[in-house]
Amino acid sequence: MSQQAVYNDVFTVLSERHAVKQYQAGHQMPQADLEQLLLSTSQAPSAWNLQHWKLLVIEDQAQKEKLLPIAYGQKQIVESSVVIAVLGDLEANKNAPLVFGPGVEAGVLSKEIYDNLIGQIEGAYQNPQIARDEAIRNASLAAMQLMIAAKAMGYDTCPMGGFDKEKFVEAFNVPARYIPNMLITVGLAAQPARPSGRFPIDQITQKNTF
Repeated sequence: MSQQAVYNDVFTVLSERHAVKQYQAGHQMPQADLEQLLLSTSQAPSAWNLQHWKLLVIEDQAQKEKLLPIAYGQKQIVESSVVIAVLGDLEANKNAPLVFGPGVEAGVLSKEIYDNLIGQIEGAYQNPQIARDEAIRNASLAAMQLMIAAKAMGYDTCPMGGFDKEKFVEAFNVPARYIPNMLITVGLAAQPARPSGRFPIDQITQKNTF
């Protein structure tokens, strides 16, 4: 495939991705597809490469039924093939040694640079607001990558912020380290998404300065 064809495929996926709320109930996603989807999601960018996300994969129908009232009865929860809860990591600074340590051991990262990076990260994470902002920001990057990857694989998705986050944490035993960011339903569309317009470029952009 030529590079231009790859670009065209990407633009097609981006233009055709829309939130789908009606799925072919009962469809089970093959594990190979699910693993590819999660792998592609894991390749999202993140600040300091700390990978500030945890993905709670809910594919068991009983667990989806448990989630249904927490998501205010939105039926895409139980009709989709899988629901992926994207959680933000409030303690992503703890990932730093795992991220940078191998570079030191391999000799491609000096101990001085390693110590400097760790110092920067730990300094930033002294501020709880920064920790929260980074958890939400970077987990959102992973969520978007998940939806694009799903569309490229022939699946549709719907990002959902409308759920009781406190009840979700309690019902699914989410550790205090993680905060719910969004739920994403994934499956095969039973009906196409409703058309949704977008503002023209000149309405959403401002060049150089306001």
